[in-house]
Order: sequence, then C-alpha cells, then structure tokens
Amino acid sequence: MFSLKTIRVMVLAAAASAAAFVPAASFGAVNIAIGISVGTPPPALPVYAQPAIPGAGYMWTPGYWAWGPAGYYWVPGVWVMPPSAGVLWTPGYWGWGGSAYVYHAGYWGPHIGFYGGVNYGYGYGGVGYEGGYWNHGVFAYNHSVNNFGNVHITNVYNRTVVVNNVNRVSYNGGHGGINARESQSERAAFNEHHMEPTHNQMAHEQAMRNDHGQLASVNHGQPHTMAMSRVNEQQHNMNQQQRNMNEQQHSMNQQQRNMNQQQHNMNQQQHAEAQQQHVNQQQHAEMQQQHVNQQQHAQAQQHGGQQPREQSHAAPHNESHGGEHGH
Repeated sequence: MFSLKTIRVMVLAAAASAAAFVPAASFGAVNIAIGISVGTPPPALPVYAQPAIPGAGYMWTPGYWAWGPAGYYWVPGVWVMPPSAGVLWTPGYWGWGGSAYVYHAGYWGPHIGFYGGVNYGYGYGGVGYEGGYWNHGVFAYNHSVNNFGNVHITNVYNRTVVVNNVNRVSYNGGHGGINARESQSERAAFNEHHMEPTHNQMAHEQAMRNDHGQLASVNHGQPHTMAMSRVNEQQHNMNQQQRNMNEQQHSMNQQQRNMNQQQHNMNQQQHAEAQQQHVNQQQHAEMQQQHVNQQQHAQAQQHGGQQPREQSHAAPHNESHGGEHGH
C-alpha cells in the first residue's frame, strides 16, 4: 500500500497521462475521467440483495469500492432520483493505468458509457443497463432485475437478462482484472454532455467514508451496510425511530394524564363521599339527640302528671284525721 504522498504523485501522473489518451470531450467529461489512483486493486464485489424501490421515479445506482485516507471503503448501492428526465447512470470503475489503478467516476448522461466491464448486477451486467429505459419522459422498469417490494409501480415490463460475466471482480485491467475494452458506442456516450453525481450521491459517499464499518481493512470485504433503499436511510430510520419514540412518549404522557385525571376524579369522589358521610353522621347525631329530647320530654310530662294526683289523695286523709281530733 502506497503512502498518501505517493498516491498524490500518482494522481498527478494519471492526470497527465489521461490527458494524452482521453478522447475529445467537454471539460466536464475530462474531470469525470480522472480520479484518484492507488497501487493495489479494490476487493471483490460483495454479494448483496437489492432493497425495494422507495417509489416511482427512483433509479438504481450500484455499490462500489471508493478510496479514502484509511483505504478502500464500500459505498452501498442505493436508489436515487436522477437529476433530470432522460438521463441514465454510468457507474464508476477502477481501471489499470499502467502504473496504478485509477478510479473513473460515474456520471449521468443520455446513454450508458463504459464502466470497465464490471458486473455490478441488477441491470448493470458489464455493458449497458438492462434495468429500464425512458419512455416519453417516464422511466419504465424491468421487473426481472428490479425489486419493487410492496411499492406499486405502473410502468413495468418483463425482459429476461442473461449475464455472461458472473465473476465478482471489481476492476478493469491489471493483474486479475476484467479484460474489457471500450466500444465505439460507449466512447460516443462518453463524449456526450454529462452531469456529475447528484448532491445526494456525493453526500452518500461522504457518509460511508466516515463509517468505520465500511472499511475493507475492517470488514474484510463484507461491509456492514451493503445496500440502502435511499440515501441517508440510516438517518431516515433513526428519525423514524425517534418519531416512533416521540409518539410512544406522547402516548405515555397521555396515559399518565388520563391516570392523573382518574386519580383526581377518585379523590373528588372520595372527598364527596367523606363529606356525605360527615353529613350523614351529623344527621344521625341530630336524630339521636332529637330522640333523647323526645324521651326526656315524655318523662317530664309523665312526672308532671303524677304529682297533682298524689296531693289530691293526701288532702282528704288529713281532713279525716282532723275530724277525729275534733271529736
């Protein structure tokens, strides 16, 4: 593995040599053709399943090995929206430049150009693209190579794709590389007006560059994330998880409020019952007191009625005694 200083020298050398053999093209096309170069080829392409398309209009861009300060790292295949209608994605590829492996970046254009004969899969079998085509401004998808999942896609056709290159080699030329050369139609496609990768694509690559689990030196050719249904899918999933957590928290807060309201209602009911019990006790005490008063009043009346009769009986008795004393 070369040092970063050596790699920078190789980049300049590759740029100088590329200027000599790159066909006549726009300035943008020359910039696209020249990339970083390293002394060792990229690892083999990992085998992965294509995730389901997020929705109509998205186009599949295959995964690839990119180079960063820590070495090769895997940029997952991902569904992206094209920059405009009518353009197709030509994947980037690593190619032997005589003294180092040079990366030729991918680009958008009206036709598929040369991408090293690398079989990236899912319509990119090494030459052209069999995953779909533009039909009057609307992209039609080949059902045999695209995963629709549960998404309803109306512009669909079915065409069997036969791939002769079934190896997982990820680079062109050099030791063990794919022996494929640019055709006239591919050269013509390269000379057409190109568009660079979209902002989402570049952000996608940068995010993977910062992901330690994507480094070939760490994952030994089996990246932590091999493919995504959309750019920033991990962040999208985290945001969705956060939204779910927020909804759960909101539900828990609502349940707590309901419980607090129920407790408040129970407290009010208990307070009302306690007040009613206190009133009942007061009424019971008043009734008992009234009963006692009635008994005392009855006793008083009874006692008052008996005393005059005793006095009336006593008077004649005294008179009789008085008469006797008189005689």
